Amino acid sequence: MDEIKAEVARVQKDISDVKIQKREKLQNLDFFVLDNSIRESTVGQLRSHTLENKIQILEQVRKVGIKHITIASFSHMTRVDDDFVKYLKDKGEDFTNFYSFSEVTEGVKDGRYDTETIPVSLQKNHDLNIPNTFFEMDLANEDVEWDTKFTVDDMCQMIYKWMKWTYDNITKDARILFNFRDLPFCMTVAPDRLLYVVRFLSKLPVEHRPFALCFEDPFGEYLPEELEAWTASMRRTMTANGWNDGKILVHIHQKWDLQTASQLDCLAGGADGVWASLCEEGAALGHACSSITMMNLIRLGNTKVLENYNCVELRNAAKEVTRITTGREPHPKQVLYGERATDLVFGFLGIGDFDMAKFFGCEAPNRITTLATTDMIVDRMENLYGKSPHFTEEIAMKMKEQMLLDVRNGRKEEYNSTAGLALLFDRAGGKLTEKMADAIAQVEVKSSYHKQLIDEIREEWDKWDKRDKEQNDGRLQFDNFYHGFMQPYFGCYRCVTTKKAIRALDIDKDNYVDWKEFLVYIKWALRQYPNVEDVDSLMSIVFEKGLMPAMRDERVKNKAFNRIKY
Repeated sequence: MDEIKAEVARVQKDISDVKIQKREKLQNLDFFVLDNSIRESTVGQLRSHTLENKIQILEQVRKVGIKHITIASFSHMTRVDDDFVKYLKDKGEDFTNFYSFSEVTEGVKDGRYDTETIPVSLQKNHDLNIPNTFFEMDLANEDVEWDTKFTVDDMCQMIYKWMKWTYDNITKDARILFNFRDLPFCMTVAPDRLLYVVRFLSKLPVEHRPFALCFEDPFGEYLPEELEAWTASMRRTMTANGWNDGKILVHIHQKWDLQTASQLDCLAGGADGVWASLCEEGAALGHACSSITMMNLIRLGNTKVLENYNCVELRNAAKEVTRITTGREPHPKQVLYGERATDLVFGFLGIGDFDMAKFFGCEAPNRITTLATTDMIVDRMENLYGKSPHFTEEIAMKMKEQMLLDVRNGRKEEYNSTAGLALLFDRAGGKLTEKMADAIAQVEVKSSYHKQLIDEIREEWDKWDKRDKEQNDGRLQFDNFYHGFMQPYFGCYRCVTTKKAIRALDIDKDNYVDWKEFLVYIKWALRQYPNVEDVDSLMSIVFEKGLMPAMRDERVKNKAFNRIKY
């Protein structure tokens, strides 16, 4: 027991140290965001930002209340950024808190950085009167012959030269930032060089010091603890040389999926904030976006983030920037703004210490799987289709049994969607209702190919609709529906089984098959089997896996439940 007690004491001390060293720092951090959505999210995209995209993204950033925004990165070629800045000027925008990137040199010549040519981006910042310059540099560039042809003092003098040029030629109130673009590599091969530059900048007169020092892990290769240690080293060097109010901003790329943990560790190690996009889109696989970092700070108890930013807009804004940039929805399991981010999977485990759905004022839907409880299933049905006396714990239990039976029979389907849950309810002994059909009809089909298939079926439907007495009313008489769609699967129109199959579709019991009633099965089939090849394949699934099982279940329900009347 003494050994156990000693281990308990040790782990409690470890946890206490973590709380003091990290959790409390993150709780009290006055978090700063330099938004990079207009630049970062377009990097590496198959479809780059248009001018309209940048205008839309700026609107989303402002909804969150972020004031400091990077608007451009220039080059020798004319980019959309050039047009965007001119658009902002024509609109009379206040440029006080706008920033633009610039290299600190035009390149390497004969083993030395070019210290004479004005960097093209800096010149454009001057021409367009962008007040705040975000200089980028490499302190471990292997093309430079360090210490022989180009010393760290040469580097410091070049940095200071372009700082002074910015103050003299753009504005004396310029906010200047320096990004140590290769900090992780430099700290492993030449840490003294980087810290020498940090000390040099820290010792400058107060009126000449930069606004912030920044760095990134461009390939997401380093452990959070390593990045934290390097951040702490920068902070100690700044403080030791009298620079107590300088900011450190970080930017971590994804690749190996340590990005957010790394960013939080850097903040705990002495960083003040991030330069990042609202969404994770960016170079390589993406980066640690500001929205997720901010929400982590909030869930840890940081109230300053809530005071300084409109955080309830974070989820929607990040989602919109993703759509604007990629033309697609975020990945469903993206941790903050994906479709499934607020799902409740295990009812008995609750939601954890922080209710994200409540924070954003959105629904926390129950995810329907074989692990869902019966009350989760009932709740999900009521949310999708409205309350009904037929949505009971008893039918929910039968739905769970049907899910397990499907899996044992090799039928791999989902039951969480509007169509999937409705068909599960039907197959488990319930009966599709008009509200269910209405809800499914309103579900948007996002795939253009799926829309095309539905349009082809509807075109055929309309041909048969014209043969009805009441033409073009979106309904088919039973015989027209049989000849138009059912005949390949049911050999006899007058047979009892065929009539029962048709009645299974006649949800509102008006002796017609409505288009929205048939659409229930079509949308269900497209949801369950999205890679269907053509209309014929789709119709096979609709009847063989949807309608015919429903028809068989209808016969069982007649015997077991004496048919429920709606």
